[in-house]
Formats: sequence, structure tokens, C-alpha cells
Amino acid sequence: MQAGASEDKIAQVPEALTSDLFSDSEKAAIEYAEAMTVTGRKVDDGLFARVRAHFSEAQIVELTAAAALENFRSKFNVALGIEAQGFCVLRR
Repeated sequence: MQAGASEDKIAQVPEALTSDLFSDSEKAAIEYAEAMTVTGRKVDDGLFARVRAHFSEAQIVELTAAAALENFRSKFNVALGIEAQGFCVLRR
């Protein structure tokens, strides 16, 4: 939220692809990260083309690395039973 996202927008992330709060580039990035994350899904040519329409090659590499790192952290923490440390508490 410090980077400018409102609580309303953060709450809408699960519905981002159909929400008016997100730009086309944000929707492409979220869909790309989801395709990387969800077991059984792939980044197909159409999705990659949408991502390329909004981001440079360097930005795509950075987006891919960020999503991969968060996936790594998620799997790593779950395997070791590491729970949230309370650094970022979202209030509803």
C-alpha cells in the first residue's frame, strides 16, 4: 500500500481480471503470475503476447523473477511450517 495501492484495490486482487480498478497492464501481469503459479496452468502464447504488449523484455524478466521468488517462498515456508510473522497485517 505504500506504493500507492488502496485497500479497496488490494481487496479486489482475486477479481482483478474483471475489476475496473485494474489497468490492462496490471491485469496482464496478474494473469501471467497466476499462470506461473497454479499447478496445471501454463503461460500460453496468447497470454505471453498480452504481457509483451505491456512490458519490455527486461520488465518481463523482472516480473517472472518476482513471481518465481514468491512461489519459491510459499513452497519453502509451507514445507518448513513457517507461518506469517505479522509484518503485514491486512485489515478488512
